Amino acid sequence: MLPKFLLATNSQQRLGYIYVVHNEEPRFVLEGSEDDFENDHQIYWIDKPNLSENEIDTLIAEAEYFLDDELDCEDSLTDDDEE
Repeated sequence: MLPKFLLATNSQQRLGYIYVVHNEEPRFVLEGSEDDFENDHQIYWIDKPNLSENEIDTLIAEAEYFLDDELDCEDSLTDDDEE
């Protein structure tokens, strides 16, 4: 079973962008700028969403929280390696 969210990049075609992939229905990919993901993002639906605007906003907020949490974890792993 896949995790609810995955983190992805594609430096060969979209340098400076990061992707959060939502693996549960409705599936989507949230593409955003590494510099300002929360204010500069685009959603690409894999499955047609049958959701209200509030539900979509909640999914986007969950994706942003996941991204922040993952980046914090990466930072702490990097900090541990430097000790």
